[in-house]
Amino acid sequence: MSRSDVELYAPALAAGLDEDDMANVQVDEERVHLINKSSSSSSGGRVQNGKLFLCTAVVLLGAFSLGYSLGYSSPGIPSMRHLNIINSNDEESWFGSILALGAILGGPIAGFLLDKSGRKLTVMLCAIPFVAGWVAIATARGIYGLYIGRILTGIGAGMASLSVPVYIAEMSSPNLRGLLGSSFQLVITLGILTAYALGIPLNYKYLALVAAGLAAALITLMSLMPDTARYMLIKHQRDKALRILEWLRGPTVDVDTECRDIEDGLDNQEPFSILEFTKPSLYKPLMISVVLMFFQQWSGINAVMFYTVDIFKTAAPTIDAHISTVIVGVVQVVATLVSVLLMDRAGRRVLLLLAGVGMALSSTTFGLYYNLTEKNCTSNSHNSSMFFNDMDSVSTTAAPCVDDLSWLSLTSMVVYIVSFSLGWGPIPWLLMSEIFPSKARGAASAIATASNWIFAFAVTKSFLVLKEDHALGENGVFYLFAGICAASVIFVALFVPETKGLALEAIEAKFDGRSHEHPEV
Repeated sequence: MSRSDVELYAPALAAGLDEDDMANVQVDEERVHLINKSSSSSSGGRVQNGKLFLCTAVVLLGAFSLGYSLGYSSPGIPSMRHLNIINSNDEESWFGSILALGAILGGPIAGFLLDKSGRKLTVMLCAIPFVAGWVAIATARGIYGLYIGRILTGIGAGMASLSVPVYIAEMSSPNLRGLLGSSFQLVITLGILTAYALGIPLNYKYLALVAAGLAAALITLMSLMPDTARYMLIKHQRDKALRILEWLRGPTVDVDTECRDIEDGLDNQEPFSILEFTKPSLYKPLMISVVLMFFQQWSGINAVMFYTVDIFKTAAPTIDAHISTVIVGVVQVVATLVSVLLMDRAGRRVLLLLAGVGMALSSTTFGLYYNLTEKNCTSNSHNSSMFFNDMDSVSTTAAPCVDDLSWLSLTSMVVYIVSFSLGWGPIPWLLMSEIFPSKARGAASAIATASNWIFAFAVTKSFLVLKEDHALGENGVFYLFAGICAASVIFVALFVPETKGLALEAIEAKFDGRSHEHPEV
């Protein structure tokens, strides 16, 4: 893969800097250059990445379980409706959104465990609430049993969304970190697609049992994988760190150089305290990460994915809703795969900017679809806009109202999913795993992850209210998402730095100074 030259973050040459300050600036810039130079070369022999890919594949079972949890409600809720386990729109709403409440708890739990118990054990422990939650859902006899199971799977989802990207980032070499880090979102989409596809032949109970088995496999296989060398060095276990790096990179590679680079970054860090959040080296990347999480969720993606079946019943009643969601799932997987392949070529910023523009345009055309539908069939607009009717109760008279415009809704949905998958799906999680300093990675990642799930809960719960006619309406809520997507483009253009091809230590050094390319956050 091609690599861009390292762009040094030179500080502003403001009046008042004395000679000592300028000397420190020069040292910082030289440190960034040396870190990336040593990290991008493989002195001593050819790097062997097979075992790195193996570790990544195993840990991504956590991402698969996360995606399966996100996609589960789409086929699961109609099945629960059919079996009279869920009997109201309010119960549906809570079952769809309560996952995010559990994930809000899971993020801080994983953040604490990352620093105390290690990256590997944290990933293993996230499987426990997954297994318990899915068993609870499969055996539930009432709505509250379903809620308990959904909260538990949410805790597992929150833990996985933090621990899996951090594990991958710390195990990867700089030239593969974009590819492997963005595979987190790719496997999430595979989990969503699997839930959609299995939801056609299976009811909600068997869907849950399949997920429990996958989570159990994560515990077993992850126990055979090593922890990260960076965590071993944090715990002052250099010999173990060297053995891990040699196992990952191959016996012919001079892993001592990489080990020293990691140590240099750790040696320059003071012990972490809460006061670190007042320093630009931490509050800048934290603010960037939290705002990216806001845009990721308030672009409307979880509202779309949680209720895909119902959205398609409204948007295109002439097409079987379950088949439509599988098609969308396939499109999402393919688009995310393209993003994975482009991540270390095009860079993070370019993909975020292109994705934001595509999502803004497609959300606008989706709102336009609802405008035109309402004008064309006023008498049927209320019935055709209900998201939560039973599948068998869709009125056959609604089809003529939207049949001529179904192409617009489907095109808008596909363009939205493709755009999101190219940028705003994988990159906020990838950047979260890259831009925080090592000493604060657990705490800062916990805050970013919790904020993501808070935003997810807010948008998913409020979506049901906002789309009603007495609020914004179905057209208005998509116009809102379009405006937020447009704002995300501006934010990325102004504040988000490029991290393509940089070692984690070099990214940390960037936030110690100022950049001429991006204003201060």
